[in-house]
Amino acid sequence: MSTHAWSPAPQLPDLRIVSPLGADATAPIAVVSPKTGVRWARRYRTQVRATDIGVILFAIAAAFVVTDGGVLSVSGVATALLFGAAWAIALDLQRTRDPRIVGIGAAEYKSVVNASALAFGAVAVIVAIAQVPDTRFYFMFALPAGIVVLLVERWLWRHWLHRQRANGHYVSRSIVVGNRCDVEYVVGQLDKHSGAGYAVVGAALIDDERHAVVAGRLAVPVVSGIDGVADAARQIGADAVIVAGQPAEGGDFIRHLGWELERTDAELVLSSRLADIAGPRIHLRPVEGMPLIHVEIPHFSGGKHVFKRLVDVVLSSVALVVLLPVLLGIAALVRLDSPGPVLFKQRRVGRQGETFEMLKFRSMVPTAERDLDGLLDRSDGNGVLFKMRNDPRVTRIGRVLRRYSLDELPQIWNILVGHMSVVGPRPPLPTEVEAYTGHVERRLFIKPGLTGMWQINGRSELSWDESVRLDLYYVENWSLTGDLMIIWRTFKTVIRPTGAY
Repeated sequence: MSTHAWSPAPQLPDLRIVSPLGADATAPIAVVSPKTGVRWARRYRTQVRATDIGVILFAIAAAFVVTDGGVLSVSGVATALLFGAAWAIALDLQRTRDPRIVGIGAAEYKSVVNASALAFGAVAVIVAIAQVPDTRFYFMFALPAGIVVLLVERWLWRHWLHRQRANGHYVSRSIVVGNRCDVEYVVGQLDKHSGAGYAVVGAALIDDERHAVVAGRLAVPVVSGIDGVADAARQIGADAVIVAGQPAEGGDFIRHLGWELERTDAELVLSSRLADIAGPRIHLRPVEGMPLIHVEIPHFSGGKHVFKRLVDVVLSSVALVVLLPVLLGIAALVRLDSPGPVLFKQRRVGRQGETFEMLKFRSMVPTAERDLDGLLDRSDGNGVLFKMRNDPRVTRIGRVLRRYSLDELPQIWNILVGHMSVVGPRPPLPTEVEAYTGHVERRLFIKPGLTGMWQINGRSELSWDESVRLDLYYVENWSLTGDLMIIWRTFKTVIRPTGAY
């Protein structure tokens, strides 16, 4: 993203909004704090660069002490300075603070790791050619320690940035262009994920309709038709124009819109609903001025999945040993709270439709299965899954276990024996699978998980379609880095549970 995309925005013009909700409409109009603009983006990058350098100096100094015992020497100081300078430069060259990647997704963390590895690789070649002695400790200590601290530092900055963006700071004021259906979808998604850094302040509809676009609780004014987007962007002071879906005019419209936006400070962003495809599967290949987009076909076996299984075995083995006292303590509380077995076993469907017995700590009365028929008409679920906020079958200790997902801990055994994975789609019931239609069965292409996209995005608050979309997205786009981020977000969800009942 160029710095122009973050230019200070003037006051919004006095726009008359015709709301489809009527005169008593309660949907709030999109309001963005004036604390946006290039100075905020520059200030953020400057602050992050300063803390990055601080981390690098700490890691290099610690390695210098370990390597040379703190004794100053020409070769030792030169080596330390070389490592530090290369590391700092690599973080800049890899654009690890680019506004397009900070604040959301794994790209920022990947770029930090890649930049660190690149810096140390380049320095390793130099010290090998120069035959500099006693540099191994820089690789053994400074690199892993520095990467860990850098990632923690970036996470802390991201946490701060999310709070700022929730208050309308550090965001890109945006106009969304397209037909009403596509615009509503993009506005709704950006409203749910404020960390993306886009705040929609206007819409431009193809049909030139003037009624406000309503997505969830948010109403966005229609600021122009399809032909006046650039003028509206300039008048409002928009930082980005997002084209939702594929306009009827096709590539010509996008090309001409790009030309018109050259006279503004706004960047052009394309959004597509064609498929839920993650960035690593998309490769752009220009051929004689014609851009070809290559999309990798997902594979559900092979070395990557073998490695995923290895990670599952290691993590589940360690977790069982470390959490053994906790597991025994919870088992005792379940037994003391109500009569019945400690563990609840339920038939679930795993990879390729194979069934297995999933283990959970019992959180309901022993007669819960028989009592279900009398409660079906009181479900708070999404129409497919039965969920009830105040289920009378749940025991006292069960409510605590469910709220913090502690009842799921016995599934670590399911992971160890190969029924489940640490991260994956939600394990479905056989009755659910029997009702699957169309592409939903693709959820069964990989092992279900103890945690996953469903668990960290609202759980029971999600609609059936949204839960299926998230699971299918994971099935086709999973990566080790993505799994680590889901595990991390799971800990945050457990501490501040949403949709758990």
